[in-house]
Amino acid sequence: MRFEKTVLQIVPSLDAGGAERTTVEVARAVVAAGGRAIVATSGGRLVGEVEKAGGRVVILPAASKNPLTIVANRGRLMRLMRDENVDLIHARSRAPAWSALMAARGTGVPFVATYHGAYDARSPLKRYYNSAMARADLVIANSDFTAEAVRRLYDVGGRLAVIPRGADPEEFNPEAISAARIRAIREKWGVVEKSGGLTLLLPGRLTDWKGHEVALKAAKQLAHQERTGVFPEFQLIFAGDSQGRGGYAASLTRMVGELGLQGAVRMVGHCGDMPAAYALSDIVLSPSTRPEAFGRVAAEAGAMGKVAIAADHGGARETIIDGVTGFLAAPGSVDALADALRKAAALGADGRAAMGLKARKRISTHYSTRAMTDATLRAYQSLLERTTAKAGAPA
Repeated sequence: MRFEKTVLQIVPSLDAGGAERTTVEVARAVVAAGGRAIVATSGGRLVGEVEKAGGRVVILPAASKNPLTIVANRGRLMRLMRDENVDLIHARSRAPAWSALMAARGTGVPFVATYHGAYDARSPLKRYYNSAMARADLVIANSDFTAEAVRRLYDVGGRLAVIPRGADPEEFNPEAISAARIRAIREKWGVVEKSGGLTLLLPGRLTDWKGHEVALKAAKQLAHQERTGVFPEFQLIFAGDSQGRGGYAASLTRMVGELGLQGAVRMVGHCGDMPAAYALSDIVLSPSTRPEAFGRVAAEAGAMGKVAIAADHGGARETIIDGVTGFLAAPGSVDALADALRKAAALGADGRAAMGLKARKRISTHYSTRAMTDATLRAYQSLLERTTAKAGAPA
């Protein structure tokens, strides 16, 4: 579809994560459809990708939760919106959503907000802080799980649309990954290729709810079975940076030593070529102890034709069909994760490949980046048409 409008997205940073990647993907889609894409952010490693796609990046303190900065950002956004003739503003996090909400109301521009997570709202103050997102003219949830969490707290009525995140089947395409790319990742990480061995990959930033500790304890179980020949020899890779959580990274390193897993576990930091990382792996893990709003890892692994094992809650229940396209394990359960790993290992290479093909078909059909961006542009267009019709209606 053609979409010759100017869209301003605001996101705290452009480093790594679902909100950040989606910002880039939507900016790329807006430009491809004939529109102009502007992203307001505090910066980050993905700035270049927005610019490469033909979008413009405006640096401002979008990550700040300071009330004075949030109010100041309102003025910055209003000036930007007027200077650039912005047709629509789209916020992807709570603090910038307040700035965007105020700027939208001050300029008469439609306001969109996407829930990339099901935010904690245990106190009235927290619920009020989160409510900036629910006040948008169009509220987008990235999964049915997220949508239900929003509906429980706020009266969003017909303003809520579910647009699942996606993985790009062209970028995450096993046939498009060269042997050289895989070899480069293998050498960089020091992963030894062993006949009959398994490479287990847990992608995600090093934070206490992504399930690293559960994975380490399950690995300890399997390491014992490896010695008795019940489970194949394996290597477990944590691919993700600490994003300022150096203390947690250090605690994981200590835990690896305490469990005697120094030879089996590698913490490799940020990965700039995730398709090649998935291609290198045999089984992908996403054992988050809190529900993932969508579960990008499971979608990307599925697009790459890999068997994913995810915690049985949140968005993973939508992207994975247990025992068919991957496996679901009880959240936080070491025994359940170890059992799912044994099932995946028992399939053998051919069985995992067959399951991976089913996963790729499901992701390509229901959870592709193209499906997400097309739905987003249609939602933008519909909102703009409703806004125009409302403005033209007689008083």
